[in-house]
Amino acid sequence: MNSSTISISERHRGASCPRKRILVVNCYFDDSRLAIPRTNKLPRPMGPAYLAGAFSRELCEVRLHCEMYSGPLEDPQLLAWPDMLVLTGLITGFDRMLHLTAYARTKKKDVIVVAGGSPIRAFPRYARRFFDYCCLGDIEQMRDVIADAFGEAYVAEEMLPRYDLAYWIGKIGHAESSRYCNFRCSFCTITAEGRGYQRYDLDYIRRQLLAMGKKELVLFIDNNFYGNNRNYFLARLDLIREMYRAGHLGGWAALVTNDFFFKDENLKLAREAGCLGLFSGVESFDTDWLRKMNKIQNTRLPQVELIRKCLDAGIVFFYGLMVDVSARPVAALRRELEFITGTPDITLPGYISIPIPLPGTPFFYDCLAEGRIFPLTKVRDLDSTTLSLEPLDSTDEVLEFLRDIQSLRGYRRRVIQHALGFVRKYRRVLTKQQLTAALANGALLCAYRLMTSPSCGVSLRRSTRLRSHVSTTDSLDPVYQPAFRVASRYEDYFKPTMITDKFGALTEELAEDLGPSREARVETLVTL
Repeated sequence: MNSSTISISERHRGASCPRKRILVVNCYFDDSRLAIPRTNKLPRPMGPAYLAGAFSRELCEVRLHCEMYSGPLEDPQLLAWPDMLVLTGLITGFDRMLHLTAYARTKKKDVIVVAGGSPIRAFPRYARRFFDYCCLGDIEQMRDVIADAFGEAYVAEEMLPRYDLAYWIGKIGHAESSRYCNFRCSFCTITAEGRGYQRYDLDYIRRQLLAMGKKELVLFIDNNFYGNNRNYFLARLDLIREMYRAGHLGGWAALVTNDFFFKDENLKLAREAGCLGLFSGVESFDTDWLRKMNKIQNTRLPQVELIRKCLDAGIVFFYGLMVDVSARPVAALRRELEFITGTPDITLPGYISIPIPLPGTPFFYDCLAEGRIFPLTKVRDLDSTTLSLEPLDSTDEVLEFLRDIQSLRGYRRRVIQHALGFVRKYRRVLTKQQLTAALANGALLCAYRLMTSPSCGVSLRRSTRLRSHVSTTDSLDPVYQPAFRVASRYEDYFKPTMITDKFGALTEELAEDLGPSREARVETLVTL
C-alpha cells in the first residue's frame, strides 16, 4: 500500500481507497466592504464544522476556513489543494462562492465544487450553472453527495461536528439542538424556505456537548431554542442541567422566541440549568410594525416588561433592533432610540439593522410588487448597512440617520448614562460576567468595527468615506478583483449577481427562481 491509500473500516474490510482532500469554507462578505477578519464577532459560523463531520476520518483529510474570522480566502496553494471544495454561508455570500469556485477550478480543473445553505436555496436553478452539487436540504445531504462523488466508504459512520478543526471557536462552544422555527415572520429566510420546526434526538445533543469538550460558555445556535413542544423543551433542559451540574459547561445562552416568556416558570428552569443569557428578536417597540411583519408573538407582552422579567430572573436579555426606514419616518425611529437609551431597566440592543428584502420572503415579494427595491440592487447589497429600499423620508435624511446609527453618533452620552443606571439596578442580580456581556452591547453599538476587529480601525474609518450606502451606487468589495489570474472562462464569476435591473425589475437571471409567488416557490424547492 502506498502513502496515498489507507485501509478503510471494518465495513469495507479488504478494500483500499485513495485518500481525498476536502476544503470546507464559510463564505463571507464584511459589512464594511473591506477584506478584514472579524475575530471577536459572535456567534461564529458553525456550518463548516458540521459539514466536515460527514466525511470519513480514515479516508478524508479535511481542512476548514472561516472567512468571517480569518478574512477572505485567497491562498493559491490552499485553493489548489482539495479534491472537493464545499461552500456554505449566508445569502449575501453567494458571489463569494463564485469567486472561490473560479479560484479552485483555475488551480485544479477536476475539483468537485459543492454549495449549499441559504444562497443555494434562494437561487436553486441559477446556482446549477456554477456548482457541481447544489444542496437544497439540511447538512445531512452532504452524506449523499460524498457517496455519489467518492463512494459510500468516504461517508462517516456517525456525523458529529468536527470541533477539532474549527479553529475559530476558542473558549465558547457552539451546539445545535433544533432547527428552523415554528413562526413565520415576513422578513425571515426560514419563512421563505417553508421548513417546519425540527427537534434533535437528545442523545445527539449530548454527543455534541461531549465532542466539544469543556467550555466556559456554550451558545445554542438554534433558530428557536424554545420551539413548539413543551415536553421536548423540558427534557432538553433536564439534559443541559445534568451536564451543567457535572461541570461540563460553565453556562449557556440561546435564542428563543417571545412566547418563551409567556410562562414565568421557563425563566426559573432555564436559570437553574445554567442559562446566563437569552437572545430574542425584539426588532421594534412599535406594535403596528410588528403586526405588519407577522411577528405576532411579540405583541402579547409589552417588550419592556418582557425584558425586565428576564433580567430580574438573573438572565441577560439580548436582542436586535430593526429600523425600518421604508415604513417608518426617521423622526419616529430617533424617538425609539431615545426611549431605549433612556430606559436603564432594559439592555441596549446588540445590533441595529435596516430592513433587508431577502429573496423569497413575503417581505421581498411585497417590496418587489410595489416597486420599492432600488434599481441595480445586487445580492451583495442585502446586508444591514446598505439601503436597498425606497425610504419613507428623503434619501439624504435617511442616509444621515443610517450613518449616525453606525456608531450611535449623537447618542453616546445617553449610552454611558444608560450603562451607569443599568449597573445600579442589576448589580445584585447579575454576575460580573453577565454585567460585562450586557454592557458590551453599548460598546458594540458605539464602536462595532473596533470591537469585532480591533486591528483594523484605520482601514475601517477610511472605508466609511468611500461608500454611498445605497445599493444602486455603493462600491463593491475589493475581493471582486481576483487576487490572482483566473482562467478566462471564469472571469464572469467576479461580476456581481444582480437582483434588479436598471428599471428596478427582477433580472432575467433570477426570474426563474424568484418570479413565482412565495407559495409556488416553496413548493418548487420541495420538488427540486
